[in-house]
Amino acid sequence: MRRLTKYLAVLLIVFSFVLGTGCNLLPGIDIGLPTTPSPTPPPATTTPPVTTPPSPTWTPPPTGSSQPLLLDFVSVVAKVKPSVVAIKTEIVTYDIFNRPITQEAAGSGWIIDEAGYVVTNNHVVEGAQSITVTLDDGRTFTANVVGTDSIADIAVLRIEAQNLVRAAVGDSSTLEVGEWVLAVGNSLNLGVTPSEGIVRSLGASLPVSEGQTLYGLIGTSAPINPGNSGGPLVNMRGEVVGITTVKIAMVGVEGMGWAISIETAEPIIESLIQKGYVTRPYLGVVLQDVNQFLIITSGLAVDKGAFITEVAQNSPADAAGLKAGDVIVSVGSKEINNAQELIQAIHASEIGQQVEIIFWRGNTKNTTFATPIERPPS
Repeated sequence: MRRLTKYLAVLLIVFSFVLGTGCNLLPGIDIGLPTTPSPTPPPATTTPPVTTPPSPTWTPPPTGSSQPLLLDFVSVVAKVKPSVVAIKTEIVTYDIFNRPITQEAAGSGWIIDEAGYVVTNNHVVEGAQSITVTLDDGRTFTANVVGTDSIADIAVLRIEAQNLVRAAVGDSSTLEVGEWVLAVGNSLNLGVTPSEGIVRSLGASLPVSEGQTLYGLIGTSAPINPGNSGGPLVNMRGEVVGITTVKIAMVGVEGMGWAISIETAEPIIESLIQKGYVTRPYLGVVLQDVNQFLIITSGLAVDKGAFITEVAQNSPADAAGLKAGDVIVSVGSKEINNAQELIQAIHASEIGQQVEIIFWRGNTKNTTFATPIERPPS
C-alpha cells in the first residue's frame, strides 16, 4: 500500500508539471490551451474566382464532319495532340489542427479557340485556388476561369498565350455505335496520351452524384483513367465529338468510359464564354421521385411522377398554383415518370413560353400553366 501511495504521489507531481508547461511534451506540436483564441481561417472557396470577363460577341467554331477520314491512329493523334492540354490545380484544405494543406490534382482540357479558351470539366477545377495549364509544346500558363457549370460538369478557362492550335469540332449526332474513337488526355498525370476504343452507346444518361445526372453521354470502350477528365473524345477525322468525364469501374465488370457529346456541350460552352454562366429555364421546385414510401405516407393516387417537396416563393411554380405534395406527371406533351425527367423537360422548354403541366393533388388530377423564367446564376 505504501508503494502504491508513493507511485500515486509521483504521478501527481508529474501531472502538475505537465499542466505547468502547457502540455508541450511532444516536440513541434502544441496541444495546450492558448491564452487567446486563434483566428479561424477563411473557408476555401467552393468555386474558382472568375477573373476573366465574358465575351458577349464570341461565336463557336464551325461544327461538322468536313474533315477527311484519317487512315490510322497515328494521323489522328498527330492532328489532335497539339490542341490538348494538361491541367494541374491546387486546392487548400485544413487539417484537424486548422492548418492549411495544399493538395494537387490533375486533369485535361482542349483548346477551342486560338484566343486562349480551354474547355474542361467543372469537377477538374472546382474549388481550386490556382490552375496551371501545360501545352503540348511544354509551355505553362496560369489559367483564369471564364465560367463553370456544375449541372453539366463543364468549365471554360482562358490563358494568355500565342500560337495556339485549336481543335476541330465535329458533329456527335452523326456518330454510330461501333465507330472508332480516341480519348486523349493527361491520363494518371503522366502526360497527354491517347487510348483507343469504339462507341458503345449514344444518348445515355448517368447519375454521377446525388441530385446530379449527366445527359447526352457517349459510352466508349476507350480506357479512361484519372487525369483524363476534361480531355477530348475524337473521331477518326481528328474532330472533337465529346468531353471525357467519368468512368464506371466495378469489381468483375469491364469499365465503361463516358464523354459528354459535343452536341450537348456546345451551347453550354457558348453561354459560359458569352455570359460567364449558363442560361436555363427555371420553374422553382424541389423534387423527389415517387416511391412506395411516399405513396403510403402521403396517400398518393399515382405510382410514378415527380413529387414536389418545396415550392420557391414568387417562382413560376408558385404563380401556377403548384404546392408541396403535388405530383407532376406531364409537362407539355412529355410524360414525367421521375424527378430527372421533369428537370430535363423544364431545361428543354423556352424561357418566357408557357407550358402545360398536369399534376395530381391527392386523388384529383389537375392542369395548370407555368411560364419558366431565366434561372438566376449560381
